[in-house]
Amino acid sequence: MSTFRELGVPQQLAAALEKRGIKEPTPIQEAFIPAAGGGENLVGAAPTGTGKTFAYLLPSLARIDMNLRAVQLLILAPTHELAVQIADAARTLVQAVELPLTVQALIGGANIKRQIEGLKKKPQIVTGSAARILELSRMGKLRLSDMQILVLDEFDRLLGKQLADDVRAVIRLLPQNRQALLLSATAPTAAIRAADGLFAPRIIRVEDAQTTCENYYHRAAFRDKIKAVQKLTRRLPIRRGIVFVGRGFDAERAVEKLRYEGIRAVSLLG
Repeated sequence: MSTFRELGVPQQLAAALEKRGIKEPTPIQEAFIPAAGGGENLVGAAPTGTGKTFAYLLPSLARIDMNLRAVQLLILAPTHELAVQIADAARTLVQAVELPLTVQALIGGANIKRQIEGLKKKPQIVTGSAARILELSRMGKLRLSDMQILVLDEFDRLLGKQLADDVRAVIRLLPQNRQALLLSATAPTAAIRAADGLFAPRIIRVEDAQTTCENYYHRAAFRDKIKAVQKLTRRLPIRRGIVFVGRGFDAERAVEKLRYEGIRAVSLLG
Protein backbone atom coordinates (compact mmCIF):
# COMPACT_ATOMS: atom_id res chain seq x y z
CA MET A 1 0.00 0.00 0.00
CA SER A 2 1.38 3.41 -1.05
CA THR A 3 1.16 6.58 1.02
CA PHE A 4 -0.55 9.73 -0.23
CA ARG A 5 2.83 11.41 -0.55
CA GLU A 6 4.10 8.56 -2.72
CA LEU A 7 1.07 9.06 -4.97
CA GLY A 8 2.10 12.67 -5.56
CA VAL A 9 -0.27 14.37 -3.10
CA PRO A 10 1.37 17.55 -1.74
CA GLN A 11 2.62 17.41 1.84
CA GLN A 12 0.04 19.96 3.05
CA LEU A 13 -2.88 17.92 1.76
CA ALA A 14 -1.45 14.62 3.00
CA ALA A 15 -0.97 16.12 6.47
CA ALA A 16 -4.55 17.45 6.46
CA LEU A 17 -5.84 13.97 5.64
CA GLU A 18 -3.78 12.42 8.42
CA LYS A 19 -5.27 14.86 10.95
CA ARG A 20 -8.68 13.55 9.92
CA GLY A 21 -7.51 9.98 10.48
CA ILE A 22 -7.08 9.21 6.76
CA LYS A 23 -3.58 7.77 6.63
CA GLU A 24 -3.69 5.29 3.74
CA PRO A 25 -5.27 5.65 0.29
CA THR A 26 -8.06 3.32 -0.75
CA PRO A 27 -7.54 1.10 -3.83
CA ILE A 28 -9.33 3.53 -6.18
CA GLN A 29 -7.28 6.44 -4.80
CA GLU A 30 -4.05 4.50 -5.19
CA ALA A 31 -4.84 3.70 -8.82
CA PHE A 32 -6.51 6.99 -9.81
CA ILE A 33 -4.51 9.78 -8.16
CA PRO A 34 -1.17 9.33 -10.02
CA ALA A 35 -2.88 9.01 -13.40
CA ALA A 36 -5.09 12.04 -12.74
CA GLY A 37 -2.07 14.01 -11.61
CA GLY A 38 -0.44 13.21 -14.96
CA GLY A 39 -3.25 14.88 -16.90
CA GLU A 40 -4.91 11.80 -18.43
CA ASN A 41 -8.58 11.57 -19.30
CA LEU A 42 -9.87 8.87 -16.97
CA VAL A 43 -12.87 6.84 -15.94
CA GLY A 44 -12.76 5.68 -12.33
CA ALA A 45 -15.19 2.92 -11.36
CA ALA A 46 -15.34 1.75 -7.75
CA PRO A 47 -18.06 0.85 -5.25
CA THR A 48 -19.84 3.51 -3.21
CA GLY A 49 -17.93 4.52 -0.09
CA THR A 50 -14.44 3.82 -1.44
CA GLY A 51 -13.22 7.43 -1.56
CA LYS A 52 -13.85 8.45 -5.16
CA THR A 53 -14.38 12.12 -4.22
CA PHE A 54 -10.88 12.45 -2.76
CA ALA A 55 -9.55 10.39 -5.68
CA TYR A 56 -10.25 13.33 -7.99
CA LEU A 57 -10.13 16.25 -5.55
CA LEU A 58 -6.60 15.61 -4.29
CA PRO A 59 -4.82 15.57 -7.69
CA SER A 60 -7.02 18.38 -8.98
CA LEU A 61 -6.28 20.71 -6.05
CA ALA A 62 -2.57 20.08 -6.54
CA ARG A 63 -2.77 21.37 -10.13
CA ILE A 64 -4.73 24.58 -9.58
CA ASP A 65 -2.85 27.83 -10.11
CA MET A 66 -3.33 29.69 -6.82
CA ASN A 67 -2.55 33.02 -8.44
CA LEU A 68 -5.17 32.73 -11.18
CA ARG A 69 -8.58 34.01 -10.04
CA ALA A 70 -10.69 32.06 -12.52
CA VAL A 71 -12.58 28.77 -12.66
CA GLN A 72 -10.02 26.02 -13.18
CA LEU A 73 -11.85 22.99 -11.76
CA LEU A 74 -15.47 22.34 -12.76
CA ILE A 75 -17.32 19.44 -11.12
CA LEU A 76 -20.73 18.44 -12.47
CA ALA A 77 -23.10 16.28 -10.43
CA PRO A 78 -26.52 14.78 -11.31
CA THR A 79 -28.27 16.09 -8.17
CA HIS A 80 -28.22 19.33 -6.25
CA GLU A 81 -27.51 17.47 -3.01
CA LEU A 82 -24.41 15.78 -4.41
CA ALA A 83 -23.11 19.06 -5.87
CA VAL A 84 -23.39 20.74 -2.45
CA GLN A 85 -21.80 17.73 -0.74
CA ILE A 86 -18.83 17.87 -3.10
CA ALA A 87 -18.48 21.63 -2.57
CA ASP A 88 -18.43 21.07 1.19
CA ALA A 89 -15.73 18.38 0.84
CA ALA A 90 -13.59 20.65 -1.36
CA ARG A 91 -14.07 23.60 0.97
CA THR A 92 -13.08 21.50 3.99
CA LEU A 93 -9.85 20.41 2.30
CA VAL A 94 -9.02 23.93 1.14
CA GLN A 95 -9.59 25.38 4.61
CA ALA A 96 -7.65 22.59 6.34
CA VAL A 97 -4.47 23.50 4.47
CA GLU A 98 -5.24 27.23 4.27
CA LEU A 99 -5.06 27.33 0.49
CA PRO A 100 -6.02 30.66 -1.13
CA LEU A 101 -8.83 29.01 -3.12
CA THR A 102 -12.54 29.77 -3.34
CA VAL A 103 -15.23 27.14 -3.86
CA GLN A 104 -18.67 27.95 -5.28
CA ALA A 105 -21.70 25.66 -5.68
CA LEU A 106 -24.02 26.57 -8.57
CA ILE A 107 -27.27 24.62 -8.49
CA GLY A 108 -30.79 25.11 -9.75
CA GLY A 109 -33.46 25.90 -7.20
CA ALA A 110 -31.10 28.13 -5.23
CA ASN A 111 -31.09 31.94 -5.30
CA ILE A 112 -29.35 32.83 -8.56
CA LYS A 113 -28.62 36.42 -7.41
CA ARG A 114 -26.60 35.07 -4.47
CA GLN A 115 -24.74 32.76 -6.83
CA ILE A 116 -23.91 35.71 -9.10
CA GLU A 117 -22.59 37.57 -6.05
CA GLY A 118 -20.49 34.50 -5.19
CA LEU A 119 -19.02 34.48 -8.70
CA LYS A 120 -17.75 38.03 -8.15
CA LYS A 121 -15.23 36.48 -5.75
CA LYS A 122 -13.81 34.66 -8.80
CA PRO A 123 -13.81 31.08 -7.47
CA GLN A 124 -11.25 28.62 -8.81
CA ILE A 125 -13.47 25.62 -8.04
CA VAL A 126 -17.10 25.33 -9.12
CA THR A 127 -19.45 22.43 -8.46
CA GLY A 128 -22.98 22.30 -9.75
CA SER A 129 -25.70 21.18 -12.07
CA ALA A 130 -25.20 21.45 -15.81
CA ALA A 131 -28.42 23.44 -16.32
CA ARG A 132 -27.42 26.20 -13.87
CA ILE A 133 -23.86 26.29 -15.22
CA LEU A 134 -25.31 26.86 -18.72
CA GLU A 135 -27.72 29.52 -17.49
CA LEU A 136 -25.02 31.56 -15.77
CA SER A 137 -22.65 31.17 -18.70
CA ARG A 138 -25.29 32.41 -21.16
CA MET A 139 -25.95 35.37 -18.87
CA GLY A 140 -22.27 36.24 -19.10
CA LYS A 141 -21.77 35.75 -15.36
CA LEU A 142 -19.59 32.61 -15.57
CA ARG A 143 -16.39 32.40 -17.61
CA LEU A 144 -14.98 28.95 -18.35
CA SER A 145 -12.17 29.82 -20.76
CA ASP A 146 -9.48 29.11 -18.13
CA MET A 147 -11.01 25.81 -17.01
CA GLN A 148 -8.39 23.05 -16.83
CA ILE A 149 -10.13 20.04 -15.26
CA LEU A 150 -13.67 18.77 -15.78
CA VAL A 151 -15.08 16.19 -13.37
CA LEU A 152 -18.28 14.26 -14.00
CA ASP A 153 -19.25 12.70 -10.68
CA GLU A 154 -21.70 9.82 -11.27
CA PHE A 155 -21.05 10.21 -14.98
CA ASP A 156 -23.36 7.31 -15.83
CA ARG A 157 -26.29 9.49 -14.74
CA LEU A 158 -24.88 12.68 -16.21
CA LEU A 159 -24.54 11.05 -19.63
CA GLY A 160 -27.93 9.36 -19.41
CA LYS A 161 -30.99 10.51 -21.38
CA GLN A 162 -32.25 13.12 -18.94
CA LEU A 163 -29.05 15.12 -18.45
CA ALA A 164 -26.82 14.35 -21.43
CA ASP A 165 -27.89 17.32 -23.60
CA ASP A 166 -27.09 19.89 -20.92
CA VAL A 167 -23.80 18.17 -20.06
CA ARG A 168 -22.73 18.11 -23.70
CA ALA A 169 -23.64 21.79 -24.02
CA VAL A 170 -21.39 22.59 -21.04
CA ILE A 171 -18.55 20.57 -22.56
CA ARG A 172 -18.78 22.65 -25.76
CA LEU A 173 -18.08 25.77 -23.68
CA LEU A 174 -14.80 24.41 -22.32
CA PRO A 175 -11.25 24.66 -23.70
CA GLN A 176 -10.23 21.81 -25.98
CA ASN A 177 -7.14 20.94 -23.94
CA ARG A 178 -8.96 20.40 -20.63
CA GLN A 179 -8.67 17.15 -18.69
CA ALA A 180 -11.75 15.00 -18.03
CA LEU A 181 -12.16 12.83 -14.93
CA LEU A 182 -15.27 10.65 -14.80
CA LEU A 183 -16.33 8.71 -11.70
CA SER A 184 -19.05 6.15 -11.06
CA ALA A 185 -19.92 3.30 -8.73
CA THR A 186 -21.08 1.12 -11.62
CA ALA A 187 -19.85 2.51 -14.98
CA PRO A 188 -22.23 0.46 -17.16
CA THR A 189 -21.42 -0.31 -20.78
CA ALA A 190 -23.69 2.39 -22.24
CA ALA A 191 -22.09 5.06 -20.05
CA ILE A 192 -18.59 3.91 -20.97
CA ARG A 193 -19.53 4.09 -24.66
CA ALA A 194 -20.82 7.65 -24.25
CA ALA A 195 -17.71 8.68 -22.32
CA ASP A 196 -15.46 7.13 -24.94
CA GLY A 197 -17.11 9.19 -27.67
CA LEU A 198 -16.55 12.41 -25.73
CA PHE A 199 -13.16 11.95 -24.09
CA ALA A 200 -11.55 8.61 -25.09
CA PRO A 201 -10.62 8.05 -21.43
CA ARG A 202 -8.58 5.24 -19.90
CA ILE A 203 -10.68 3.10 -17.60
CA ILE A 204 -9.58 2.31 -14.05
CA ARG A 205 -11.93 -0.18 -12.45
CA VAL A 206 -11.50 -1.28 -8.83
CA GLU A 207 -13.53 -3.98 -7.14
CA ASP A 208 -13.38 -3.75 -3.37
CA ALA A 209 -15.39 -6.52 -1.78
CA GLN A 210 -14.73 -5.22 1.72
CA THR A 211 -16.72 -2.05 1.16
CA THR A 212 -19.66 -3.45 -0.78
CA CYS A 213 -22.83 -4.47 0.98
CA GLU A 214 -26.24 -5.76 0.03
CA ASN A 215 -28.77 -2.97 -0.29
CA TYR A 216 -32.53 -3.28 -0.51
CA TYR A 217 -35.21 -0.73 -1.32
CA HIS A 218 -38.98 -0.85 -1.15
CA ARG A 219 -41.48 1.62 -2.59
CA ALA A 220 -44.72 2.39 -0.78
CA ALA A 221 -47.32 5.15 -0.60
CA PHE A 222 -46.99 7.31 2.51
CA ARG A 223 -50.01 5.72 4.16
CA ASP A 224 -48.33 2.31 3.84
CA LYS A 225 -44.74 3.27 4.75
CA ILE A 226 -44.87 2.55 8.49
CA LYS A 227 -46.39 -0.89 8.00
CA ALA A 228 -43.80 -1.59 5.30
CA VAL A 229 -40.93 -0.60 7.61
CA GLN A 230 -42.36 -2.80 10.38
CA LYS A 231 -42.50 -5.82 8.09
CA LEU A 232 -39.06 -5.22 6.61
CA THR A 233 -37.36 -4.85 9.99
CA ARG A 234 -38.90 -8.14 11.10
CA ARG A 235 -37.98 -10.08 7.98
CA LEU A 236 -34.57 -8.67 7.05
CA PRO A 237 -31.39 -8.08 9.11
CA ILE A 238 -31.55 -4.30 8.66
CA ARG A 239 -28.95 -2.39 10.65
CA ARG A 240 -29.66 1.04 9.15
CA GLY A 241 -32.35 2.34 6.86
CA ILE A 242 -33.68 5.54 5.32
CA VAL A 243 -37.37 6.35 4.84
CA PHE A 244 -37.91 9.03 2.21
CA VAL A 245 -41.06 11.18 2.37
CA GLY A 246 -42.22 14.16 0.35
CA ARG A 247 -42.77 16.80 3.04
CA GLY A 248 -41.22 17.86 6.32
CA PHE A 249 -44.58 17.52 8.07
CA ASP A 250 -44.85 13.90 6.88
CA ALA A 251 -41.30 13.20 8.07
CA GLU A 252 -42.17 14.27 11.60
CA ARG A 253 -45.32 12.13 11.54
CA ALA A 254 -43.31 9.18 10.27
CA VAL A 255 -40.76 9.51 13.09
CA GLU A 256 -43.51 9.61 15.72
CA LYS A 257 -45.14 6.47 14.33
CA LEU A 258 -41.85 4.59 14.00
CA ARG A 259 -40.90 5.42 17.59
CA TYR A 260 -44.35 4.31 18.75
CA GLU A 261 -43.64 0.95 17.10
CA GLY A 262 -40.35 0.66 18.99
CA ILE A 263 -38.11 1.56 16.04
CA ARG A 264 -35.34 4.06 16.78
CA ALA A 265 -35.67 6.93 14.30
CA VAL A 266 -34.71 10.57 13.73
CA SER A 267 -35.73 13.06 11.05
CA LEU A 268 -33.29 14.87 8.75
CA LEU A 269 -34.94 17.92 7.19
CA GLY A 270 -33.77 20.73 4.96
